[in-house]
Amino acid sequence: MSQSFDVVVIGAGPGGYVAAIRCAQLGLSVACVEREPKLGGTCLRVGCIPSKALLESSERYVEAKKHLKSHGVKVKGVSLDLGKMLGRKDKIVEGLTDGVAHLLKKNAVERLDGHGSLQGKTEAGYVVEVSGAEGAQTVTGRNVIIATGSAVADLPGVERGDRIGGSTEALSYPEVPEHLVVIGAGVIGLELGSVWSRLGAQVTVLEYAERCLPMMDSAIGKEATKIFKRQGLTLKFGVRVTGARVEGEGCVVEAEGQDPITCDRVLVAVGRRPFTDNLGLDSVGIEVDERGRIPVNGELETSVPGIFAIGDVVQGAMLAHKAEEEGIAVAERLGTGWGHVNYDAIPNVIYTDPEIATVGRSSEQLEAAGVPFKAGSFPFRANGRARALGQVDGLVKILAHAETDRVLGVHMIGPRVGELIIEAAMAMSFGASSEDIARVCHAHPTLHEVVKEAALAVDGRAIHS
Repeated sequence: MSQSFDVVVIGAGPGGYVAAIRCAQLGLSVACVEREPKLGGTCLRVGCIPSKALLESSERYVEAKKHLKSHGVKVKGVSLDLGKMLGRKDKIVEGLTDGVAHLLKKNAVERLDGHGSLQGKTEAGYVVEVSGAEGAQTVTGRNVIIATGSAVADLPGVERGDRIGGSTEALSYPEVPEHLVVIGAGVIGLELGSVWSRLGAQVTVLEYAERCLPMMDSAIGKEATKIFKRQGLTLKFGVRVTGARVEGEGCVVEAEGQDPITCDRVLVAVGRRPFTDNLGLDSVGIEVDERGRIPVNGELETSVPGIFAIGDVVQGAMLAHKAEEEGIAVAERLGTGWGHVNYDAIPNVIYTDPEIATVGRSSEQLEAAGVPFKAGSFPFRANGRARALGQVDGLVKILAHAETDRVLGVHMIGPRVGELIIEAAMAMSFGASSEDIARVCHAHPTLHEVVKEAALAVDGRAIHS
């Protein structure tokens, strides 16, 4: 007989497993379906976590090889052990995926291994078929949360193969490529391109847009371009790639108006697409939009009452923490009758060196919307803590409403801004003004003082510039 649950969650990535745990905390019976043997989704297994492990390791390598001497630390004979570096990455991932399994068990969430798909509705609820290695079973849920995440997007003309792949392959190259071509200058392309550049590869980044990081404030994009070029990355903008293929022991990449580029490997990093394949959506009457996303209302409920969708399968930025917040919101709506996500205060971080972080709207977005605003910025070069760290590149830019002074967006590039951005996100969550941020006493010497000075600069009264 089919088991029945209050909630069946399809997908055990950041959104799915967090939703399942919160539902269980609220007293609901929960099953969580996952087709991969390891839990945690793309982010934990082959995305956010392994890439950050390699970014950290490669930064340490470059620091020891090039930068410690400026601190008076003499190091000789620095060499790369790529196998050990990759092994460290894998060990971190294994520990965290095991941790997710422990959390589900601790919270009495029923784990179901296999591919989950909707199979219509009965009086007991929605039927979900779980197809695994040992056959198929069905469960029913009064409510269903779809949290199946996303998959790597393909590019027409690019032939994937042994030397042409996406982010998953780029996390485990068996050797450092002599020349790596990265198609796409977004988060994945810049992060993994930086990793292999630090480890010794010549890296060429081809971007269709006319500038770096078009989704971010132009001031940040300009600063990032300058820094990455200085680090040795070759950045080419306004390039439309038409094909890539394996040829002999290497690859050839072709683009409109460009000479063919020969290289050792190609990383295709042109984005991701919602993973809504074979979910049985038609069995309950759900249709996806032109981009394959599942339409939802303000409470993340689909057109079918009792079926919700969160994370990468719905509209909005494809971010693990966004998915988590949406999972919590749906769980609390089911358990308490109310849930909420503040989409205006969701930060986005790129873990290059220096890091890049943003929350809220950019100057270009505000201008397009006709919103009057004031801007203030402050460089890390003028900050004592940044100078002590020897990391002085970058700036913080704050945008505030010209009439109310309410903070509308904060954009950063510089040392550890992935941590600094939380101050801005919290301020925006509570409707703070730039004056509010400026009036908070910031410890000295800290990098956070750059945020305070940028807030002061909104009204032209920065102290240290």
